[in-house]
Amino acid sequence: MPVKILADSACDLPKSFYEEHNVTLLPLQVQIDNQQYEDVKNIDPQKVYEAIRSGIIPKTSQTSPLLFEQVFTKMAENKETGIYIAFSSELSGTYSTAVMIFDQVKEKYPDFDLTIIDTKCASLGFGLIVMEAQRLAAANRSKEDIIKDVVFRSQHMEHLFTVEDLDYLAKGGRVSKASAFLGGLLNIKPILNVEDGKLVPIEKLRGKKKVMRRLIELMKERGSNLESQIIGISHADNLETALEVKAMIEEEFHPKEVYISSIGSAIGAHTGAGTISIFFLNQLP
Repeated sequence: MPVKILADSACDLPKSFYEEHNVTLLPLQVQIDNQQYEDVKNIDPQKVYEAIRSGIIPKTSQTSPLLFEQVFTKMAENKETGIYIAFSSELSGTYSTAVMIFDQVKEKYPDFDLTIIDTKCASLGFGLIVMEAQRLAAANRSKEDIIKDVVFRSQHMEHLFTVEDLDYLAKGGRVSKASAFLGGLLNIKPILNVEDGKLVPIEKLRGKKKVMRRLIELMKERGSNLESQIIGISHADNLETALEVKAMIEEEFHPKEVYISSIGSAIGAHTGAGTISIFFLNQLP
């Protein structure tokens, strides 16, 4: 029996991916106007951006502990072997909750064979890791091989992104309110990345074109063997810019593939509309 792959919705892969590849989806929660939704399952990111534009601030919460218990218990009863690839523990409590529930299930089912990995990654950077793990599982690779690949990619995944408005990240405590205020005041666009699972602003530039050119320069500085990689681009209601960036990447690096996805509802609630993110490895396995 192939290794079962589980992932939470912060990897920003579409619903069709889980359905077509038999990957177990563990959705984060999104709340709009006291209405609770399960990310990917029953809410579209567009609903989040419409709410934000109308002045409503969506709230997010981690994957339900009850869902973890149900999924883990069923796997244990079926004697399935699995790997749960998790959203950065620095950005969500989902990973630590999963570990806690796993320990509880393991008490009842001591032979339960599940490994939980904190990727310290987010959005499609996390998603590219899940996609490769699924591919290896479908090829009947051993659990040890898949874990090794997931850990390596997690350690070497670069996240570069820019947001239209830092206010949303500030409201969620992801960046300082002072940074957000100055960014809005001066029409300065930040470039951020993820370091050890945390969001870190690395540069600030004025104007969209300068930011896009700088993203490509940073790819050149940080990437390795980009022509052999699947590059990820995720966007928040900004497909037009994502396609522009894709064209720039293809012209500059000629990668194996450029995969574009929409930023999901849970992460989009914190970034707001307009965000563009690029994901690639700084070293190949």
